[in-house]
Formats: sequence, structure tokens, C-alpha cells
Amino acid sequence: MIFRTANSRTRPTIRKVRTGTALRPLRHRLDPARVEEIPFHAGDGVRLGLTRVDGGGRDRPAVLLLHGHTASADMFLLPETRNLVDVLLDDGYEPWLLDWRGSCRLPYNETGQRYTYDDVALHDIPRAVSYIRERIGDRPLFVVAHCIGSLTLSLSMTAGLVPGLAGVVSQGVFLTPKLAGRTSLRMTVAGELLKNRIDHIPVDFRKVGLRSRYTPLFALASRGADCPDPTCQILHNSAWGSGASLFLHENLSDATHDRLAELLGPAPLWILPHLRRIELARSVVRWHDTDHRYRALPPNALDAAARIDTPVLLLAGSENGLWLDSQKLCHEVLAHRQPQLDVSYTEIPAYGHLDTFLGRGAALDVFGHILEFLGDRR
Repeated sequence: MIFRTANSRTRPTIRKVRTGTALRPLRHRLDPARVEEIPFHAGDGVRLGLTRVDGGGRDRPAVLLLHGHTASADMFLLPETRNLVDVLLDDGYEPWLLDWRGSCRLPYNETGQRYTYDDVALHDIPRAVSYIRERIGDRPLFVVAHCIGSLTLSLSMTAGLVPGLAGVVSQGVFLTPKLAGRTSLRMTVAGELLKNRIDHIPVDFRKVGLRSRYTPLFALASRGADCPDPTCQILHNSAWGSGASLFLHENLSDATHDRLAELLGPAPLWILPHLRRIELARSVVRWHDTDHRYRALPPNALDAAARIDTPVLLLAGSENGLWLDSQKLCHEVLAHRQPQLDVSYTEIPAYGHLDTFLGRGAALDVFGHILEFLGDRR
């Protein structure tokens, strides 16, 4: 029953947000002495989060990890399972984790200044790459990027803002975003109907309670759901109301399932116009067409794909319920339009979208493909 709350007789506040200055602490099982939290700002001054995990050697290649929108660096550090950082450390790499401005760890992720994905591609990712290079010298630098982190990285790459990477692993979506028809329609309708009523779609029903403006969204997400947890319903059964699915339920451990409201934050509705333009174009396109401050970004990243100067592995679960076969489409399009690029495609059977990193068996089923790609190019 999704309407059961801890204190159903008290009228809840509509939405509680954090307004402090500190980032929410990362949850991990690493020795704290190995985890370096770096005071870090984007190129336009926005505060971000950057974390380095000491691998115990100065000659290790570095790997920058980019999360998806509303997620955070926590998705790569799950203490309840063997996670990607564990695997990278054991295989001789130095992990770096960026919490870009769409991270749910940041104190302003719900209340801060609005932005588009242009800002992430222009200010967040290039600044992180530049800083890491200052620290690691001439060691190789790889990037492993998930979802919107990968999509915005593609815009940075085709703008020539992050040249000379040793290799890129893109999970879920890269240059050719493709959503299901019903997901695209719901995004459009929801954006128009709700834009003057709410600015975020929450995932934690405990914070908004029964008698709030969000109750109909949770009720809609619960239709046909097998899991009684409201957070799971709005993510697995509805993807913030879009009708898509973010993971295969059976691939998550109970501990990870219980942390979904911590691992993924509210989805901002004000980003939908840019996302909608991207989806309609079936390419990563710039939002700011007339603002000269963004002229470094190409109007259409796919048209500028020839500027990609690094090997790319396109990775996707066979059951990706959000971006469908976007990565397969990207591989086919690039093979036809830019055959000189070093781009490969790997599909993971019986995996969805988020579970490629959050899944309890991801270390066995997914991470080996990443390590093989990195190892061939280190």
C-alpha cells in the first residue's frame, strides 16, 4: 500500500530540501585515509564534488567516473556489493569520481540555479579533466560515464574540450538518444501540464507524504507494480512518471533496493525542454543557440563526431527500458558516417539501465567488459 506513512495523522510538508553548504558524505567501505575529497568548482564557479581514491601507486592510470542525472558518485561505491571502484583498484587503476551539478549529493540539487546540459558539457566535465591531468601528469586518463553523464561527455568530446583521453566507456546512451514513443509523449505532456505546478518529481514518498501534490504521481506509478515500495515503483515502474524502467528488479540486492531513495534524487522538470529537443533530434544538440558564451559547443554533436580522438566502448543492457537500443543505433550510425573512429559496442544480456552498475552481479557480468577495454589501451 503506497499511502502508508510513519505518521499519517500529521500533515506533511510538500518537499524538504537541503540548504547547507556541505556535500552529503559518500557511503563506502574503503579506508577513509584513501579517500580524498577535493574542494572543487566548475569553470563557471558552481560548486561540484570531486573525489580521488588512492590506489597505492603513482604509476596507475586514472579513471574518471561520471554518474547519471539525479544520481551521484555513490552509484560507483556501493558498500553492499563488489562495486566498480573495488574492481578498478584491484586491477591497478586510480579512480576519480565527479559529482557534477546534477548530483543528488550536492546541497543545492533541488534549490540551486537552473542549468542545461550545455553547462555540464562546457563547465563541469572539462574542468574536472583539466584538474585531474594537472594531478596525474602524463599518466593515461580514461572515462567511464553513465546515462546523462555520458550524453554530456559526448558534447564535450565533439567540442574538442577534453582531447587526448586514453579511452571512454559510455553506458546507456551516447550520441544518438532514443526513447520509446510513450516515454517521449509523457515527457512532453508532463512538462506542459506540470511546469507551473511543480519543479521536481520526487522519489521518496516518505518525505512528501500522503496529502501532497505528488500523491497522484506515486499512485500512477503504482499501477501494475509488483513491488510495494513507492520509490521502486516510481523508478522501476515509471522512471519519474515517464513510463520507462530504470532497472531489472531481480538484479538488485535487497540492500541496494532499500537505498534507492538515497542513490537517486528528484528529477527536475525544468530540464525537460533540452532533453526533449535532444530526443527529437536523435542527437545531442546544444540548447543555447544564440548565447555566445556557449559557442564552443557544436550545435549538433553527431555532426561533429569526427572530432572524437579516442577509442569508445558503447555499453548497454539488452533490456534497457529507458534508452532502448540507443547504443546499438549509435554504433551503426558512426560505422556508416565516421568509419575511421574506433568505436565498439557490447550488449549485456538480461540487464537494464542502472543495474549495469547497481546490480548485485555487475562485477561478474558487466565490469569485465570495462576492464578488458581499459586494459587493451592502458
